[in-house]
Amino acid sequence: MPLPSFYGAADRAREWSVARAAACGGALGALAAIFKMLAPWREGTASLASRLEIVGAALGFALLCAGAAALRNFIARRLIWR
Repeated sequence: MPLPSFYGAADRAREWSVARAAACGGALGALAAIFKMLAPWREGTASLASRLEIVGAALGFALLCAGAAALRNFIARRLIWR
């Protein structure tokens, strides 16, 4: 018995955009790092290390989301859209 789906028969399956996933992941990573910097137990200095932490989190999340989108596209091409 297949699982129910919110997509109708008229909806067409398409590949996810890896660039869009990377952009969204980068934005989420930057927001997460900024939120972490605003924590009350952090020192109040905005040093180079904290800026590098924001960039590192943004790049990490961007790579993670781009990789997930690419993996999803690969699996869908191989197993679903034959």
